[in-house]
This record gives sequence, C-alpha cells and structure tokens, in this order.
Amino acid sequence: YCLVSEPSFAPPLSLLLSLLKTFSWQELRHHPWRNAAAAIAVMLGVALAFSVHLINASALDEFSQAVRSINGQPDLELRAAQGSFDDALFGRVANHPQVAYASPILEISTNVVTATGARSPLRVVGVDALVVGYVAPGLMPVPRGTSDRTGETNPDRFAIFAPDAVFLNAAARTLMSGSASEADGGSAPNGPQLRMQSGLALLAVKVAGTVNASGAPLAVMDIAAAQDLFGRVGQLSRIDVKLKVGADRQAFMTSLQRTPGWLPGVTAAAPGESAARISNLSRAYRVNLTVLALVALFTGAFLVFSVLSLSVAKRSQQFALLGVLGLTGRERLRLVLLESAVLGLVGSAAGIALGTALAALALRVLGGDLGGGYFAGVAPNLQWSTPAASAYALLGLLAALVGGWWPARQAQKLPPAQTLKGLGASSISSASHWFSIVLIAVGALLAWAPALFGIPLAAYMSVALLLVGGITALPWLIALLLNRVSPLASQRLLPLLAVERARRVRESASVAVSGVVASLSLAVALTVMVASFRDSVTQWLDVVLPADLYVRTASSTSAGDTVYFPPEFVQAVATIPGVNRVGTQRTRSVLLDPNRPAVTLIARALDDPARSLPLVGNPLPVPPGQVGIYVSEAMVDLYDAKPGISFSKLFEAMAPMETTQLATFFVAGVWRDYARQSGAITIGQRDFERLTGDRRVNDLALWLDVGADAPQVQQAIRNLVDRQFSTAGTGAGGLIEFASSNEIRAISLKIFDRSFAVTYWLQFVAIGIGLFGVAASFSAQVLARRKEFGLLVHLGLTRRQILAVVAGEGLAWTAIGAVAGVALGLAVSVVLVHVVNPQSFHWTMDMTLPWMRLVGLSGAVIAAGTLTAWLAGRAAAGRDAVLAVKEDW
Repeated sequence: YCLVSEPSFAPPLSLLLSLLKTFSWQELRHHPWRNAAAAIAVMLGVALAFSVHLINASALDEFSQAVRSINGQPDLELRAAQGSFDDALFGRVANHPQVAYASPILEISTNVVTATGARSPLRVVGVDALVVGYVAPGLMPVPRGTSDRTGETNPDRFAIFAPDAVFLNAAARTLMSGSASEADGGSAPNGPQLRMQSGLALLAVKVAGTVNASGAPLAVMDIAAAQDLFGRVGQLSRIDVKLKVGADRQAFMTSLQRTPGWLPGVTAAAPGESAARISNLSRAYRVNLTVLALVALFTGAFLVFSVLSLSVAKRSQQFALLGVLGLTGRERLRLVLLESAVLGLVGSAAGIALGTALAALALRVLGGDLGGGYFAGVAPNLQWSTPAASAYALLGLLAALVGGWWPARQAQKLPPAQTLKGLGASSISSASHWFSIVLIAVGALLAWAPALFGIPLAAYMSVALLLVGGITALPWLIALLLNRVSPLASQRLLPLLAVERARRVRESASVAVSGVVASLSLAVALTVMVASFRDSVTQWLDVVLPADLYVRTASSTSAGDTVYFPPEFVQAVATIPGVNRVGTQRTRSVLLDPNRPAVTLIARALDDPARSLPLVGNPLPVPPGQVGIYVSEAMVDLYDAKPGISFSKLFEAMAPMETTQLATFFVAGVWRDYARQSGAITIGQRDFERLTGDRRVNDLALWLDVGADAPQVQQAIRNLVDRQFSTAGTGAGGLIEFASSNEIRAISLKIFDRSFAVTYWLQFVAIGIGLFGVAASFSAQVLARRKEFGLLVHLGLTRRQILAVVAGEGLAWTAIGAVAGVALGLAVSVVLVHVVNPQSFHWTMDMTLPWMRLVGLSGAVIAAGTLTAWLAGRAAAGRDAVLAVKEDW
C-alpha cells in the first residue's frame, strides 16, 4: 500500500496555512518557552532601534517647532560669525527698498536663579515690539493685566518697553514656580521678581507677562533694555528680514553686500537652518545608536536559526511523513519559513509596542537628550510614525526569515524514506572557502572607503561582510585546525572519537558554533572599542586637567559672553592664601560655516603646547608675524584645517569683533578633543587679548600650595565674590562652582560608563543567544545520533564515556569557535576604532586590547559550550539510545 496526496483539492497556500494551524501549532504549544526566547530576541532588537528613532524624531520635531516659534518665518536671517555685530547695519537693512520689515534681535544666554536658589540656563531675547509681531509672532510680549477699582483687568501695554520687564514662555514659568499658572504672578501690581546673572552679578527684573514661544526656558524683553542691562549697547545678534512681494533673496543679498560699510562675517541664512545643523550633528550619533541596537536583532536571527534547527531536527520524521503523503520539499521549506515569519511578526509587534513605551518613558524622564547633549533642555511629546514602525517591524521580520532559511533548507532536503527509518539526512555538501575569502577581502577594502553624508556606511558594510565571511569560513577553519590536532589525539580512544567526529562533520560543527562566533565576535569588538575609548578618554583627562582645583561660572559655551569672571576678580583670586598659580580660559562660539554648528574658540596660556594640549604629533614652529592656533581633529575633517596652513576662515569670523587688527592664523598642531564634536580652536591668551581686547575669562585653574586646604580656598573665593559683587542682600557666592581634577575625572568616567552601559548589556545578550544556539544545535544533532550512541554502548562504552565524547566534541567546536570569534572580533574592532569612530565623531583614539578580559570571555564561552554539549547529550546516551539500535531490525 502507498499513500498519495491530492494537491489539486487544496491550493498550496491554504494547505500551508492549515498545516501552520495544526502541525506547527503543536510544536509551539509543547515548547512555548523555546519559541518565546526567539521572539523575545527579535523583540529586543526592534524595540531598541525603534525607541532610538522615536526619541530622536520627537526631540528634533520639538526643537524645530521651538526654532520656528522663536525665529518665526522670515525670508532671511542675517547673522554674524562670532555671535554679535554693530547695530549700525540695521539702518541700512531696514531702509533697503526691497525690505518690507526688518526685526532686530539680541540673543543672550545666561543663568537664572530659581526659587530654590539653584541656577538654570535661560535664553534672553531682546526684541522691538513694534515689528516683531510681523516676523515672529511667538516672540510678541503679552502684558499681564492689572485689576482696577471696578475689578476689571486692564493690561499694561507700555510694560513691553519697561527697562526691567521680562515676558516668560511656558517652560520658563514652570522653571520659576513649578507651574505655569503660578508664574503668571496673579494680580500683583509689580509682578514676581526674577534674578538673572551677568558676570558675577545678579540682575533683578520683574515678570510683566508671557510669550507664546515654545521650547526651552525663554525670557523676552525690549531690545534697548536688554542692551543696557547686559552691557551690549550697540550690538545685535541677528536681523530677521521680510522682503517685499516679488523681491529676489539672492539679488537682495548681493546688492546689500555691495553697499558701503557692510560688515564682513555677516551672512544670510534661510529660516530653519539651525534645526538642520542640529539634525546633521546628531545624525551620526543616532545612527551609531541604531546600529548598536540592531546588534540584538542580528543575534536574534541566530536564535531563530537555533530554535528552528532544533525544531526541524525533532520533527524530522514528521516532516518525512508529510513528504511521503505528498508535501513537496519546496512546500516544506515554505512551511518552516512561515513558522519563522510568525516568530518574526510576533517579535516585531511586541518590539514596536515595547519601543514605543521605552521612548515615551525616556522622553518623560530624560527629555529629548539621547545622551550626546544635542537636545538638552528639550521636553518633547512622543511623535508616532507609522512608516517608521512598519520599516522596523519589517526589519524584525526579515531577521527572523534569515534565521529560518537554513532550517527550512534542511527540511526541504530531508530524504523521506531514510528519515522515516531513522537514518538521518544526507550529508551536507562542502562549500568552497574562496567565497568566504572574497567576502573578507571586500570587507577589508570597504573599510578604507570614506564616509557618505557624514555616516560611515561603507564601514558598517565592511563589518557585516567581515562577520558573514568569517562565519561562512568556519568549515574550512575547523578542518584546518582539527587536521593539526587529530594526530595528537590518535593514541587515546575518547579524544580520538571526539576529534574525528568533529573533524568529519565540520559543516554540522560550523552550524553549531556559528551563533557563538557571531555573538563572541560582536562582544569582543564592543569590549575592545569601549576599552580603547575609555583608556583614551582617561589619558585625555590627565592632560587637560593638570591643576588641583577648577572654578567656573558658565555652564555652557553659549553663555560665555554673559556669565564670566572679570579681570579684577582673577587678580584678586591669585592673592588668596594657599593659591600658588592661576590659569585662565576664555571660550566663545564662532560660526565658520552657516551650514555647520559653531566651533568653540578657546583662549588659554600656550607657553608649552606639547604639555598643555593632548596633541596628535609634534607641534610646528609658528612663522614670524603669524598667530599660532591649535585645532581639534574635527577641524581637520570638517574645515580642512591641516597643520602648516594659514587658516583664513578664522580671520573672516573674527573680523567683526571688537578689534580691527589684521592677523594671519597658522595651524601649528592638531589636538584631541572628546568634548566637542563640531570642532574647537585653541589660541594663546595673549594673542587673543591683543586681537580682541577681551580680557574676560570663563574658567579658572588653580594650582594650590603644598599642604593648602582646598575647602578653605573655596570658601575664601566665595567670600571674595560676596564682597565684590553682592548687592541688595543677594549673595553672589553661589554663582560659582568648584571641582577638583579627581572629581571631574570621576564624574566624566561615570558619565562615560553610563553612556556605554547598553553595550555591556548587549554583550551579555549576544553571548547568551550564542550559547542558547549551541545548546539547540547540539540537542538537534544528538537526537539524530541516538543510534550512533546505542552502537557505542553495544561496543562497550559506558554512558559516562559517551558523555565525555560529546563533551569533547563540544570542547573542540567551541574552542575553535572562540578562536574564530576572538580573531573576527579583533578585526571588527579595528574597523570600529580606526574607521567608524573617526568618521562618525571626528576624533581618534588609541587601540587598547584588554587581554585578560578577552581571555576570560573566551574561557567562559568554551566552558559554557562544553557544559551545554554535555547536558544536551545526557538524554541521548540513556536506555532509549540502546533501544534505538533495534529500530532497524
């Protein structure tokens, strides 16, 4: 008798769906945890990647809305490279025949003292209330009403011109009082008081109303009042221009720049370019986070592979029976792929939900800052994106299908008759190792390719090809190594059986250890990369933090012109008992390119640049008559500021400053800067003061006398601040912050470890998935070798000896996998350290190999793999294995 199928009665798709509901459902029902592990691996990869996307997209959208609210929608924005310019330019712009409206703006970054006494960043914008409503309605002050004798509320419209009146947006009102309603000041005639910092003094103003601008804390006041209050008389930050209907922007700029008295360094920018600059700056950071998150998805594909391999091996006779009943090999392949698709869909759906929840939690608790400082102060709402959710869900589905492809191929190639008799599948054909060598060679070549759009796409492809090439080369590597080991084990029976079995089924061995190689290589690469980065940051901190104590008052570079130490205060600090020497630093932002974020100009003592700066290479001698500058590595990549050239862009940016002196800036060296991704330029303080006349400083470095008490020195400096700058009962001593070099180093490394905590977690996930794959592969193989074990028992081997053979195979396979994983991981780490990192963030680092950690990691994998193999072989070496020999009789 024979059974035949009647495929004409059931379409292939409906047949596969019926089998999925019956045949496949039984496997899922009997082994829920195994399949759930595969779905969870897919879920984690999708959730991490999708949450990173949602957080960044929401923060960028909120930042863009805030920029549009504050800047409005002018046709052009005239800005200066160094942040401010002479307001004499405003008259020429406003009187131009093509200009409909011109709105002068003065932007000031400062600190505000809250009700609790804490300092918080505050942006102050001075506007002309008569024209700002036409260009930027969000900045239009709305005076608060006052109640008259009749109880009616009448707004004080002239408050917008008061010299001490400010108008707060919602974020500033919440910051000052804890709720926007309380910050409105009720019906108090003079409004609540606000204290803003200028230098080391506190300026008292009153809250006279509100503005509708969104975003970070913001205070709006009359532009003339802001100029007087902060000592910026005659200065503007930008001019917003509305052109008349039909006017051409390019022709307008050309004619304006040709007018007599035009200021060099003032450029025209399109509205919204600041949001685009932040987006471009954060792009490499968020892409690296996304790629790091997709590591979990990559290892999840191996877990799907392991789970389905074990599942197919356990159901091999059932698949064979389906084959005898008429299910073709192609249909068996499609059925297993459908099972993997179900795992992928479940994992992707759960990943999208988890990613959304993680993003919402992160936005509520941490705001929009991804850890790179790009969106500090932004508190966005979650912005859901259906196309993005679909794209990341598709990635999870593809990962599951890739993981299920090989088990599906095994189900397709099952010989039904032999499998029903328990003889197993036919041997796997050996693939040529030249294909793997070509993949590795192409991956190595791609590592030399430049970045595309500021993203190391070729380097990521290089990493992928190295991983795939290394994994596909496993059969050749196993044969190569075990051929050398085989003669050493020829005199001992059990090692001989283990080595020969592992050597002669190297394709099966490569399948078993592929998950270990993939996970271990990624773990090694991440370990080396993080260790190299951390060691380089530690060495960098040792160079940039030579003093005993550091004093600062500005929390950011943007506030450097408002929050500073005056020269007389610095001189007084040098005379305090216990202070041996005082070093100063002045920082200010300089816009070299309107399409890029501003760079940081640092003025400090440079008597010995080789010791005071973490230089890359030796400094060059400065030619006579030129001013030597030292640029960060980002300046070389972004502005081609190579050592030995004259950097004219800096002169063009500094031309509108307080000086008219000519200077030629010579790039004398390049230094590492792990704090500023957009670039930094260091100039000698004497040269800076000679060129600009600016003697203000932002940071003090104090070298103390031997035996000096640091707390006493700190208190003496606070008392000095109180004596010199406290007015009207307001203590100014709380406006400065102290930190020792050890404290700064500890805080920096703590932030570093917290930022890279996800990489450590991913390492454990990857290793766990790899070991689960070894367990599943060994379990699948020992099921197919029950007769082999039974025969060994009949030949006289004990159960303990059979388990020793299985454990020996596991030792041989995982040892080779560990060797391959470490070698492949080191190759990938070279790409990460020397290619991905410089192309993404424009800084380099020295490669550090933590050998003890790598040896411990490899030893743990080998021990766990051997134990896993031993546990997987216990069930196959029992009484059932002996009885399995009788199945053919």
